[in-house]
Amino acid sequence: MPNRTRSSRRVVVVAAVVALGAGLLGGCAEDSDGGGGAGGGKKDTAGKTTIEIGTFGVFGYKQAGLYDEYMKLNPKIMIKEDVTERNDTYYPELLTHLAANSGLQDIQAIEVGNINEVVTTQADKFEDLSKAEGVDKANWLDWKWAQGSAKDGKTIALGTDIGPMAMCYRKDLFKKAGLPTDRAAVGKLWAGDWQKYVDTGKKYKAKAPKGTTFTDSAAGLFSAVNNGFAQRFYDEQGELIYQDSPAVKTSWDLAMQAAEGGLTGKLKQFDKSWDQAYANGTFASVACPPWMLGYIKEKAGKAGEDQWDVASAPKPANWGGSFIGVPKAGKNKAEAVKLAAWLTAPEQQAKLFDKQASFPSTPSAYDMKAVAGAKNPYFGDAPTGQLYATAAKGIPTLVIGPKDQQIGTAINDVGILQVEQQGKSPQQGWDAAMKEIENAVDG
Repeated sequence: MPNRTRSSRRVVVVAAVVALGAGLLGGCAEDSDGGGGAGGGKKDTAGKTTIEIGTFGVFGYKQAGLYDEYMKLNPKIMIKEDVTERNDTYYPELLTHLAANSGLQDIQAIEVGNINEVVTTQADKFEDLSKAEGVDKANWLDWKWAQGSAKDGKTIALGTDIGPMAMCYRKDLFKKAGLPTDRAAVGKLWAGDWQKYVDTGKKYKAKAPKGTTFTDSAAGLFSAVNNGFAQRFYDEQGELIYQDSPAVKTSWDLAMQAAEGGLTGKLKQFDKSWDQAYANGTFASVACPPWMLGYIKEKAGKAGEDQWDVASAPKPANWGGSFIGVPKAGKNKAEAVKLAAWLTAPEQQAKLFDKQASFPSTPSAYDMKAVAGAKNPYFGDAPTGQLYATAAKGIPTLVIGPKDQQIGTAINDVGILQVEQQGKSPQQGWDAAMKEIENAVDG
């Protein structure tokens, strides 16, 4: 999931994350315990063991009914989910608890942008899941399994979702702006080139319905473009290259075109204003990995049903995806390992996609009916299973470094927002982002 959040959600969903996502997803959102439960390591009056799961954004396990299903299969288990809305709040807290060896949940989610740092610096704080019952390395995409594994071969986190890229758009707003609404025709507008997407935004702006913009944010555009490159912030030797990276330069230039061209809603993704913009229908398109579908459905609500649709993205990319691991300091490690293995099995990943649109990191799930035949009624029965499976085949193997999440956050939430929301020049925004990154990577 997302810088999410992702999830959720990813958002979700997150997405999420991701997103979490996460890009993705501050503060506590809600607890989900399937009907109550005591704290970790304790048993309630019915003699049930409570497994606590720490997540960010909208992971979708509750919404997809997976917690309820597992508790029916295991009547002596109670599941309690502790949700933090944004990963940039959740992750620092996770690091603090890992350092103190206390305050940890039985299962902890980890966003893809943080997985390298956790695997590199915190692996000894997590259980090795590679030999857990029900866990088979062959079930996962090779690169996804590798991301959650340390150099000594121990796998400290199991992959949940991945984030193959599509584009979500509002048919009603496209129609009013004189643009096509059929998803195949929409995909052709920008096929093969993100510059074509920005150019489509200029056409939209010329006839835009009052009070709307073409897309939500320049930061969202930056992330979508950037995640289509194998090397972004780090090279394959683990050296920082963000200042001279072709990926970052291309993505920044397109984001600045959108920001200065008035094509964006000047929103910060996963903030309440972003959620409200979904509810009000004030932007017409958004870069849309699978976890975003659940997020849109939740935030846009009934009013957005069948107004949103899904088309192919200009180029293959992966945005988001998450992992779950079992801290050694958890109070119910044996039961937590069983639950983590079950939640990430192909069958459950397929169910999660069916209910929440989080796309599986287990390829065998792609042939299951829940994925292969998936059509999303909220999005006009878009064939989301086929769309995302096709997109997943072209995803480059992203080079992830220990500070990926922090670098992305600095560019998006400092550099780009200064241009969008404060009227700074692109150079001023870039300089501010570079200063923020220097503090993050040297800290």
